[in-house]
Amino acid sequence: MIVEVLVPQLPESVSEATLVSWKKKVGEAVARDENLIDLETDKVVLEIPAQQAGVLVEIVEQDGATVGSLQVIARIDTTAVAQAAPAAAPAAVASSAAAPVAAASAAVGMPAAKKLAADAGVNLADVAGTGRDGRVLKEDVQNHLSKPTAAPVATAAPVAAPIGARAEQRVPMSRLRARVAERLLESQQTNAILTTFNEVNMKPVMDLRNKYKDKFEKEHGVKLGFMGFFVKAVVAALKKYPIVNASVDGKDIVYHGYFDIGVAVGSPRGLVVPIIRNADQLSLADIEKTIADFGKRAQEGKLGVEELTGGTYTISNGGTFGSMMSTPIINPPQSAILGMHATKERAMVVNGEIVALPMMYLAQSYDHRIIDGREAVLALVAIKDAIEDPARLLLDL
Repeated sequence: MIVEVLVPQLPESVSEATLVSWKKKVGEAVARDENLIDLETDKVVLEIPAQQAGVLVEIVEQDGATVGSLQVIARIDTTAVAQAAPAAAPAAVASSAAAPVAAASAAVGMPAAKKLAADAGVNLADVAGTGRDGRVLKEDVQNHLSKPTAAPVATAAPVAAPIGARAEQRVPMSRLRARVAERLLESQQTNAILTTFNEVNMKPVMDLRNKYKDKFEKEHGVKLGFMGFFVKAVVAALKKYPIVNASVDGKDIVYHGYFDIGVAVGSPRGLVVPIIRNADQLSLADIEKTIADFGKRAQEGKLGVEELTGGTYTISNGGTFGSMMSTPIINPPQSAILGMHATKERAMVVNGEIVALPMMYLAQSYDHRIIDGREAVLALVAIKDAIEDPARLLLDL
């Protein structure tokens, strides 16, 4: 029986996707639930598994093809037998070839790395992986490509490169990067973006964290970070100033009665923003567990499309990369975003005395079409107050 391999139903916000690289060739046997090909959307990379065991008899859409929901991309014959393997080579030849074949099969690359390597004609086995368990990341392939290649051992006379030649490399944007670029332009062209700044004394939260971090991790099985406090502080501020949690739909303002907070997370494919749903209903431990899970699965390329869709407000922490100040860009259709930055000791005046305090600059960009400066400033002050006095979060003040 012939079974069609279909593109899964994509969310409404994702109109099309790109086939990255087939894992099987026509004539090869496939097992049930075995990954046949990676599918890259503008949000995440998905795997398309075989629904039934059999033999791959036809590939309808090749690597790099743009496809839509439920489109046929291949066919499997559940009653066929895989093509016979080629005759075995002599023992001497087989033994000499075993090592490179093993090395090639051992190379495990992330989907974006495989796509870039395929486009550039690079064998993943030749790339040193720096990811988890030696996985080859996109950055590893880029670094490999940037290295000067050794001169080939050839009988022909080498062609001398021009003195002072400057190499260039043209690499197509991934679907994610292209979509990010599109949305950033959309945000700047459609929103009236302003940014308000403030600074927050991190000492109260740092002291609280240092006091309870060991007990917290022992009790809940997750480390106590700072992002959980900021998610809680943001939710408290959004409850006081609902317009900051709203969005524009045509000529209407949509007030959201829920708090879905996006948290920017780094991944091999770039920055992604998974959503903490109903953050107001979660404990600090639940928020930290969710963030830790997002971070782990972002590195593994295991985040689902639904986890990257929606959101009413976003938090971006440029401080993890050393940023002291920035103006974050709103993630449409949201109307505001909080930018966190590096915590640095600075001389501050407290009760007439100069003391060294761990300070962080905060920046909140907002859509001035619906959010007035007053609400934007007061919302940021509410976040600052909650971080400087964490007891407010417990007392709902």
